[in-house]
Amino acid sequence: MTIDTVLEPPALQTAAAGGDINPKPEIVYPESDGKPMADNTRQFRYIVTIQGGLDALFRDDPDVFVAGDLLWYPVEGNNQVRVAPDVMVAFGRPKGDRGAYLQWREGNIAPQVVFEVLSPGNTPLEMARKLNFYERYGVEEYYVYDPDRGELAGWRRVGDKFEEVTPMEGWISPRLGVRFNLEGAELVLTRPDGRRFETFVELNERAEAERQRAEAERQRAEAERQRAERLAERLRALGVDPAEL
Repeated sequence: MTIDTVLEPPALQTAAAGGDINPKPEIVYPESDGKPMADNTRQFRYIVTIQGGLDALFRDDPDVFVAGDLLWYPVEGNNQVRVAPDVMVAFGRPKGDRGAYLQWREGNIAPQVVFEVLSPGNTPLEMARKLNFYERYGVEEYYVYDPDRGELAGWRRVGDKFEEVTPMEGWISPRLGVRFNLEGAELVLTRPDGRRFETFVELNERAEAERQRAEAERQRAEAERQRAERLAERLRALGVDPAEL
């Protein structure tokens, strides 16, 4: 280099090029809030059953996204405004894996339906904040179930505000087509085709029962076939063609 050449610090080179001397750091949207998905087995069972039941219900619709315990960020540029619903359903969004639900990357579509399953650790203040959050950021239907008390509550959007659903017993979700009932303290969700949401164990038991019924039917058909063959053999031994009967 010549004696006239002066090497400028990178920051000054950036400024000379019209860039930002102090570029803003990229905002990170964490994929975990450090909290457990559930506090006990009962809460976990209901969360998994609801999420799995809804996923199965909309399995043939590529534009319905169902998730459990996924952080939802509704505001771009603010990683402090977030919540992780126990279960959420977003209509108009494709299926697929996500580390978080970044609403501005999802066509700015908020989850339309949200479920929360309570544990003893959930406080009234916490749930009031969640209610306000879901109301503010566009959720259409919000359902809360307390398995310990056997209590069920729901809200639906009317204009810009939530309106409580009363009664919840027998209520059919406008978005999901799912019926809500309580049998004692147990939440029962029923699909439009009349089938109940089931746990994995219940699904496995039903599949096994169907397998056993199919096997019994196969054995019955095989026994009937063998009986018909023996009868045909006797008729042929008597000089009678079974085909002519």
